[in-house]
Amino acid sequence: MRTPASLSVSLLLVGALAGCDHDTARTTAPAASSAPAAQAPAAASPAATTTAAATAAPAEEGVVVGKPAPDFTAKAHDGTDITLSALKGKPVVLYFYPKDETPGCTKEACAFRDAWKDLAKSNVVLVGVSTDNTESHKAFAKHHNLPFHLVSDESGSIAKSFGVPNRGGYLGRQTFVVGADGNVKKIYREVDVSKHASEVLADVR
Repeated sequence: MRTPASLSVSLLLVGALAGCDHDTARTTAPAASSAPAAQAPAAASPAATTTAAATAAPAEEGVVVGKPAPDFTAKAHDGTDITLSALKGKPVVLYFYPKDETPGCTKEACAFRDAWKDLAKSNVVLVGVSTDNTESHKAFAKHHNLPFHLVSDESGSIAKSFGVPNRGGYLGRQTFVVGADGNVKKIYREVDVSKHASEVLADVR
């Protein structure tokens, strides 16, 4: 028969053992929950970002003022074959825009049309580029009596070579002024259509 004292000691031992088991469970539980976090590669996200930046960067860095403009060949809406490198000896203005017949693009095109008499005095070749097809360009030019070339860049390859963004088929509104020597003279990464024709006119004079 156990004495009260020995019974108390036994109860204390049982309680201590139960406490150890509880602590062990609390200690091991976080270890188990932290395992999945260890499996997630934290460095993968920065690596993916770096790769994306490295692919996009060369396109924009490839166009530099004072250096030759990226060459391309395309047929304009009026049937004219245009090869940029073959236009040396004349200043060239290459302007990219989002879409025919939209308010901003129409305003920009009509401003170039209205300044055409003065632009033509500089013997400039003006080329508008969007992803619209040739039929759309023909209708756009006819509707607004546009006296310059419109080129269809449906694949977006010309825009890409100049570092112009293409958001779901809508090109960024950007302009490149190429000197008669074939080198890039000025780059407009942002365009205000209300005054852009005047800016370009000053560039080619």
